[in-house]
Amino acid sequence: MTERWRIRLTGPAHRDFADILRWTRTNFGAQQAQAYRELLLAALAALGDGPDIPGSKLRGDILQGARTLHIQRPGRHFLLYRPAEGNSLEILRILHDAMDLARHVPSGDP
Repeated sequence: MTERWRIRLTGPAHRDFADILRWTRTNFGAQQAQAYRELLLAALAALGDGPDIPGSKLRGDILQGARTLHIQRPGRHFLLYRPAEGNSLEILRILHDAMDLARHVPSGDP
């Protein structure tokens, strides 16, 4: 049995998560916000299988070692993450796919 990877959200990723749900609730209602919350949590849980899960993409153009996982239909966000110490993944940001990802990640550690 393969050990699961631990998932840790950075401060900016926590804020992204809350902002996404707040915006969804305001624009589409509580039921849609709850559905989108479950979609985001499922994507984060899927990363427990490791950084190279199907659908993920290496994004060294943004930050060395960074990867993205695109959440699509009904979502339109990227989880931007990278491996950290031990068997853990650090979620750096959760950004809308229309955003310039590199612009929202400092050149050093976020």
